[in-house]
Amino acid sequence: MTTRLLCPACGNTAPLTTTQFRCACSEPLDAVHEPVAVSRQLFDSRLGRTEFPYDSGVWRFKELIHPDLPMDKVLARPEGNTPLFRAGKVGTWAGVANLRLKHEGYNPTGSFKDRGMTVAASHGYANGANAFVCASTGNTSAAVASYGALAGIPAVILIPENATAMGKISQALAYGARTVQIRGNFDDAMSLVQDAASELGLYLLNSLNPFRVQGQKTIMFELLQQLNWQAPDWIVFPAGNLGNTSAFGLALTEAHALGLIDRVPRMLAVQAAGSAPFSASFAEDFRSIEAVSPQTVATAIRIGNPVSFNRAVRSIRATNGVVTHVSDTDILEAKAIVDAFGIGAEPASCASVAGVRQMVDRGLIAPGDSVVALLTGHLLKDPDTTLRYHQGEYGGGHCNPPVTIDATLEALAAVVSGSENPQ
Repeated sequence: MTTRLLCPACGNTAPLTTTQFRCACSEPLDAVHEPVAVSRQLFDSRLGRTEFPYDSGVWRFKELIHPDLPMDKVLARPEGNTPLFRAGKVGTWAGVANLRLKHEGYNPTGSFKDRGMTVAASHGYANGANAFVCASTGNTSAAVASYGALAGIPAVILIPENATAMGKISQALAYGARTVQIRGNFDDAMSLVQDAASELGLYLLNSLNPFRVQGQKTIMFELLQQLNWQAPDWIVFPAGNLGNTSAFGLALTEAHALGLIDRVPRMLAVQAAGSAPFSASFAEDFRSIEAVSPQTVATAIRIGNPVSFNRAVRSIRATNGVVTHVSDTDILEAKAIVDAFGIGAEPASCASVAGVRQMVDRGLIAPGDSVVALLTGHLLKDPDTTLRYHQGEYGGGHCNPPVTIDATLEALAAVVSGSENPQ
């Protein structure tokens, strides 16, 4: 075996068949691979292939995410192969001429979660999991339900009551998962699913699972490949439970160590101001982290006690990274700009673009820097928030409300010309 589960705190190991992803010392376990000989040419030769599993933008990098997994145990949709957009007027608004947007909302269930889920679910499938379980603010639940359906394994989803976008709940229901609403927040649900994994033998698919982190590394590998292995100056992304923060730093340092890139980009992790324990900890040099009662319109990052804190700290330090937070107003204004560019994203995604603009204003990101901002989820994940914004409920400056007119050519001409705005 070239893969093992290792505790980064005390050095203990665990068998690959374990369903307990915390060490006895309470630290989350990492999946660690023995070094392998890979090259840009190997991964480039698989780009555009149509045969399974290399048609997946995750399994194209199999040697770096789960080299020991038998091919017949791979569960893939396929995922990945998401677009990298030139940002155009979004970059102008953010203040960066060379801004690109990596849109993970183009994954099969509409978010980046499919990347980690294909690896973690495949690992569970290979090791005889009887049922999948997760806590979720919405996107994880859709991915767990989808890959559970693919594997023929029951999925149990725990979501915070009245704190999850209905578009995401509808996916879990449609894909056949047993969906349970918890009277509490995400952190309450996360605590309960860890107990369920321990006491009920359910296979946990949150980002505490180290194979989730392995799959999410491929966002960076694919991004670098799309840039012809030329690293940008900055990679900017939303931060909630800190799985992506952990995965991205790991991927970038691995890519550098393997000679795939010649320098490591800096990372900027962006939280919502009402759910920003990681940002507060960064301001205190990560001496500790204090859980908060999370509040934000960006439900995908409405998390007050992230499980991957120590992993994420290592990633920020390894990339000379920065953590910040932005207001809900800033997130929704950034979302309006991204949406009006014609690609759209859910609110949490647009924390990244708001973070770029903030750091340009502060002078940390230069207007001439090369920057990639991650959009983590599709616009249709949370259409209610989009509608409420454009109907003026949030007081934004880019509202585009619908109008009502009489069914006459004269009334329509007035709207088209902008001379009237009849209701």
